[in-house]
Amino acid sequence: MNKKSVVLGVGGYLPKKILTNEELARRVDTSDEWIVQRTGIRQRHIASEDEFTSDLAEKAARDALNNAGLSTNDIDLIIVATATPDMTFPSTASLVQQKLGITQGFAFDLQAVCSGFLFALATADNYLKTGMAKRALVIGAETFSRIIDWNDRTTCVLFGDGAGAMVIEATDVSEHGDRGVLASSLRTDGRHWKKLYVDGGVSSTGTIGHLRMQGREVFKHAVGMIFDVVEDVFEKTGFHGDDLDWFVPHQANKRIIDGAGKKLKIAPQKVVVTVDIHANTSAASVPLALAVASKDGRIKQGDLVMLEAMGGGFTWGASLIRW
Repeated sequence: MNKKSVVLGVGGYLPKKILTNEELARRVDTSDEWIVQRTGIRQRHIASEDEFTSDLAEKAARDALNNAGLSTNDIDLIIVATATPDMTFPSTASLVQQKLGITQGFAFDLQAVCSGFLFALATADNYLKTGMAKRALVIGAETFSRIIDWNDRTTCVLFGDGAGAMVIEATDVSEHGDRGVLASSLRTDGRHWKKLYVDGGVSSTGTIGHLRMQGREVFKHAVGMIFDVVEDVFEKTGFHGDDLDWFVPHQANKRIIDGAGKKLKIAPQKVVVTVDIHANTSAASVPLALAVASKDGRIKQGDLVMLEAMGGGFTWGASLIRW
């Protein structure tokens, strides 16, 4: 029988330490006014020295499982989207699996930077629909503070650490009405890699490196790429911007979020925004925003929710979910 993936729960975790714009202004030549005006960001969370990406992912996963009313024994697939793994190997997903005490099923990492959660969600959706797994934990987790050049005021103000998670379950298409992941669209164009990258790596330099970004170039491409995948999902499903209950975009920059919403003709009151309090948490940003809007009662069962993200690679993607 045909299968579909239904969302059972979401969760998130943010490190306790908060770094405000005012504190950053004492480190580099910037100001709260400059940061807010250009990005909408007011603060970000920073992982402690003994807090790793797998730790953030585990806490978000447990929160999502609790939200779904499930135990770790109910999970047989874990995908962790991250560009900041604990180690080169094993995968961060393997470490999360171990920390959760799960021994069944399979786990692996996926790397598509800020679009990682969308890529991971589409991947898990396909595994579930083909019967290779029953229930999946899809996690976006990052410790971008580890790869930031804290002397570069153009990038250090943009990013933060955090993790978000979603539990999805394979069900027969006849169950739960029209709830579930309705369609996804993913894109990559490697010609743009030099516009947003890390200047280090195992094979190239043998170092971790730091994040480097051509901000204006990224901004120039972002809105058009977001429009591209969202419109593709609308075409696949027959829905339009007016049909959405909620638009949950990647939380990179308030101006990009506003520009995308305007181009897609989505009312501002339908847009979930957390960039002001979380900053850009890369692969964690979409699931974190989902967790916030679900737990505060905005996103309710039956709502039509569009997710989108764009990141280094360039990669970009969108998914439409009936909650």
